[in-house]
Amino acid sequence: MLCAALLLVRKPYPVVTRYDEEKYFEDVNTRLKCPFPSLMDMPSVSLSVIVPAYCEERRLPPMLDSCFEYLERRCRNEAKFTYEVIIVSDGSTDETCQVAMRYVKEYGSDKVRLLNLIKNRGKGGAVRLGVQSSRGAFILFADADGATRFSDLDKLYSRFNQVLAKAQFKDSEWKYRSIICGSRAHLEQESIATRSFFRTILMYGFHFLVWFFAVRSIRDTQCGFKLFTRSAARICFPNLHIERWAFDVELLYIAEALNIPAEEVSVYWTEIDGSKVTPVWSWIEMGSDLFLIWLRYKLGAWKLLVKGE
Repeated sequence: MLCAALLLVRKPYPVVTRYDEEKYFEDVNTRLKCPFPSLMDMPSVSLSVIVPAYCEERRLPPMLDSCFEYLERRCRNEAKFTYEVIIVSDGSTDETCQVAMRYVKEYGSDKVRLLNLIKNRGKGGAVRLGVQSSRGAFILFADADGATRFSDLDKLYSRFNQVLAKAQFKDSEWKYRSIICGSRAHLEQESIATRSFFRTILMYGFHFLVWFFAVRSIRDTQCGFKLFTRSAARICFPNLHIERWAFDVELLYIAEALNIPAEEVSVYWTEIDGSKVTPVWSWIEMGSDLFLIWLRYKLGAWKLLVKGE
């Protein structure tokens, strides 16, 4: 009955709703509304950083300070390096947008843009719309809590360069399909020592479900620090259905299904207060999403549309 129901209401390809107000950002110099670019455009900056934020007025400033410190330092040291940061307010009801606009005013609209979603989509939906509005040859999405040290982006670039050299790819870097994932897997034993037995069982159960139903090449699918080449993003994000917490898993499932290389790199990570994840309920929700991702693709209720370069 479940299979029949999924086939009956199936939408093989994602249907993305984007309201007219969400297609524009404010230029702080002219005070005019300017259209966001498209992911299908040619890249015009080196790196786009997508920061999904739902009611993050408190945790966002420290993260952005660290982010801009790193990015501005790279600009000073590398003449050809350019960047943009897209802060996606996911229907926030606090002062997240006001916090974001302070950075827009400080650094300018060419470097910082606010994408204000008028309705909450979920983290996956916010990341997708941010990516689809980006200009970068490389696209990183990073959590607003700042749990990952931003300077560890150097490690992700280093691994990408190793992958590119091994593949002997001679065209523009952004055209090579690749995903480099920040990982906390090396911290697993340390985290077990501080977790309750029940939460440890839940963690292992979730990892098993991820491996069994979806992704086998990446141990830590949930770390919010992932780097995509523009070509990889052009394929993965238009195929993304899940808008909640399990969207990372579907992205990597899509990558494995389409033979897009995904690598894992250990990054520094620390627990930051204020997480929106409720341990038991969120893991149950993600577990059900994992099963449904697998079942829908196996049934053909969801299909993969190959786009991009």
